[in-house]
Formats: sequence, C-alpha cells, structure tokens
Amino acid sequence: MTVDQSHRAGPCEQVDDGITRVFQLLGKRWTGPIVAVLMAHPAHFADLRRAIPGISERMLSDRLTELGAAGLVVREVDEGPPLRVTYGLTPTGAALEPAISELREWARKHLPESAESCTR
Repeated sequence: MTVDQSHRAGPCEQVDDGITRVFQLLGKRWTGPIVAVLMAHPAHFADLRRAIPGISERMLSDRLTELGAAGLVVREVDEGPPLRVTYGLTPTGAALEPAISELREWARKHLPESAESCTR
C-alpha cells in the first residue's frame, strides 16, 4: 500500500480526550454487545446472557454495573414474586443508537465473517 502525496506522514496529534473516555468505557470486551442488545428494548439479566453467547454471568454483571455507574444503563427491580431485574438504557445510553448503528453497518461492509461465526 502506498501513501498518496497529500497524506504524507507527519507528527501525530494527541488523541482527543473524548475519544479516550468513550473507548475506555465502550472499548471493553462485551460492553458494545450489551448496549446493542438493550437498544431494542429493556431486558432481564438471563435474557441478556442468552442474547450474548460466550459472556459469563460475572462479566455481564460487572459490565452492567460499569454501564450503570457511567449513566448509560438503569437497573429496575420488580419485587415479584419472583424477584426480577430489568436493565434498560437511560436517555444517555439510548443516544448511542446512531453510533452503534453506524458501527454495525461498517462491520457488515468491512469486516468479513469468520468461519466460526458462520457455524453458530
């Protein structure tokens, strides 16, 4: 691959603070899929676990706690019986929808499916 004359290498600028913060949160494994699942509608813990193959209960719990602390996810407890916990996006979390949709479309165009994902 060659670099065109108008795109010569030069000194790098420091990464934007906003990009750093967003990827510190959303760049963690499993966070993106959790947010993407919750875009459609609120979900119970067990439903989230089924919707995201490979995630452990502990990891799901940890990520939901982090997303809650960041103000992206809200946890609602229905005392039951049985006791049920529902997770949903806050307005701040829901505001990620255009970005998540763009990333989904970019992946469809530019990231080929692996043989592993085709066999699921």
